[in-house]
Amino acid sequence: MTATIWWTIAGCTLVTALIKAIGPVALGGRDLPPRLIGVITLMAPALLAALVVTSTFAVGDQWHVGANTVGVAVGGVILVRRGPLVVAVLAAVTVTALLRLVT
Repeated sequence: MTATIWWTIAGCTLVTALIKAIGPVALGGRDLPPRLIGVITLMAPALLAALVVTSTFAVGDQWHVGANTVGVAVGGVILVRRGPLVVAVLAAVTVTALLRLVT
């Protein structure tokens, strides 16, 4: 690996450490308000949902509906109807593979 890659890794490490240190330094040992804790708690599911939507509908820099979109929809329907997670994943994989085989 080149020196540029190592400097980039070092820079990202430093920036991450600084970002993580800002919260405790700014609060100075005080507790967060309950409303803010609720917002922070909901950030992870929202970011995960955004990641799933982006990876499901995006192909390169364009929006696209294809076999993977249908597979995710099938898995989602199974989960909404209270089906087991393993069955939902297997159904999504199977539907996606079959549609890719056909198209």
